[in-house]
Amino acid sequence: MVAVRYQTAFKLYPYARVPAQSQAPLRHPVVIVGGGPIGLALALDLGLKGTPALVLDDHEGAGLGSKAICFAKRTLDIAHRLGAAAPMVDKGVVWNTGRVFHADGQVFEFNLLPEDGHRHPAFINLQQPYFERYLVEAIKKAQADGAPIEIRGANQVTGITREKGFTTLDVDTPDGPYRIEADYLIACDGARSPLRDMMGLTFDGRVFEDNFLIADVHMKADFPTERWFWFDPPFEGAGQSALLHKQPDDIWRIDFQLGWDIDRKAELDPARIRARVDAMLSSQTGTVPEYELEWTSIYTFQCRRMQTFRHGNVIFAGDSAHQVSPFGARGANSGVQDADNLGWKLDLVLRGLADDSLLDSYATEREYGADENILNSSRATDFMTPKTEISTIFRNAVLDLAGRHAFARPLVNSGRLSVPCTYDGFPHFGPDALQGPAATRPGAPCVDAPVEDGFLLDHLHGRFTILALGCTADAVSAQGIDAGVVEIATPSDAMTRRYLGDAEQAVYLIRPDQHVVARWPGFDAQAIAAAIARAIGKDS
Repeated sequence: MVAVRYQTAFKLYPYARVPAQSQAPLRHPVVIVGGGPIGLALALDLGLKGTPALVLDDHEGAGLGSKAICFAKRTLDIAHRLGAAAPMVDKGVVWNTGRVFHADGQVFEFNLLPEDGHRHPAFINLQQPYFERYLVEAIKKAQADGAPIEIRGANQVTGITREKGFTTLDVDTPDGPYRIEADYLIACDGARSPLRDMMGLTFDGRVFEDNFLIADVHMKADFPTERWFWFDPPFEGAGQSALLHKQPDDIWRIDFQLGWDIDRKAELDPARIRARVDAMLSSQTGTVPEYELEWTSIYTFQCRRMQTFRHGNVIFAGDSAHQVSPFGARGANSGVQDADNLGWKLDLVLRGLADDSLLDSYATEREYGADENILNSSRATDFMTPKTEISTIFRNAVLDLAGRHAFARPLVNSGRLSVPCTYDGFPHFGPDALQGPAATRPGAPCVDAPVEDGFLLDHLHGRFTILALGCTADAVSAQGIDAGVVEIATPSDAMTRRYLGDAEQAVYLIRPDQHVVARWPGFDAQAIAAAIARAIGKDS
């Protein structure tokens, strides 16, 4: 059997034979299957912490097609911690504003980041191959600095054998097969996950009776860098909804809703696609500029997930664990949060500082995040594609009211856009002795804010951190973990709004993934030590 070879947008890690291919199976602490955004982010995070990570990818780099394009502020904050965000923002199209239209009239517009004092915008639009490319560039820089990360391109996993305490993988390459072993196997191999199928695991959920056409169009156009969404668009042949987004390099993403009972081959005919695009452009500008079709695809809305993301020492992340419809940009952004959650926990377990049971908290927390995304995605899809006459009447009434009354606008659902997950009530968080601003309560990710020498998140380096605002604190060691201190004597106005509220001072304990563990009105070393133990599952 010969490993499958794919066309790539960027050949980032060409196949190269390694000595392991002619040796007895070697054991690796972490093997990640899949070199997409989630697998690469996880490998980079682990490598920066000093934990070896091996990535096996059946490609030799980023695949063709823009795929995911909307990357949220939280994802950029994570990428910044990993040293990859700057080129993403430089290349990407920055946007904060969206507009919703019904037929030929605007219903309302919204700003996803109305408050200043943030390093990153609400979103950037960036084709997924670029996102992966910049992660690989950050990995190469980390490798040069000694980070133990390895990527093997054109290495296709064809078999898996579960052993006691480890997993054996059959890997096929252009030079033939070989075997490796993994203490922990992380499946980041996409929505069609071969690993999930090899293990006979289910992927349960809902397939919506609708199809959408993606057309990436290369053209010069004067549309603003905003998200435009139409219900019942006025351009001929568009269907029930349409979406327009600008990408880098004069590429415009256009989505057209096609309905359920379609001839996919006919709908992908370039002449038919061009007719739809022509009608859209003509309705907006009165003319049709010259353009080229860069990439087209048809997708069906699906909201599914595995029953559990952890199966012993095999752990699933990203689309292999959960899948949502594209509207709302919840897929890749949620997957990067998976990697962010899992990386530090794997690191502590492999270094013997936390019990293996800590990895169960990855599953429970990210399953909660997946359920949250699936709920929002399902509601958006039902609003966008009403299936009954009464549902259509309700949707159109909401749109009519929203054009005239602000109270109705939150009811309009054109795809609730990705937001970071907050783990309210989960056992590894708390206490909240401050009762401060809700946005930074235990379980929430830290909100960035200006500090004297940059931004707050610059000082949170993937380790447990004590944040002291308006007061002093000492470093705390507990359970073999050293929590350093970041003191901000005079918080900025933004910092005060986001972290202090009415309090004059506050102390926060922050996890390596920048989620707030607990907070207090002052420094208490014993309370912080107890919160560290709780955060890693050793509070009993």
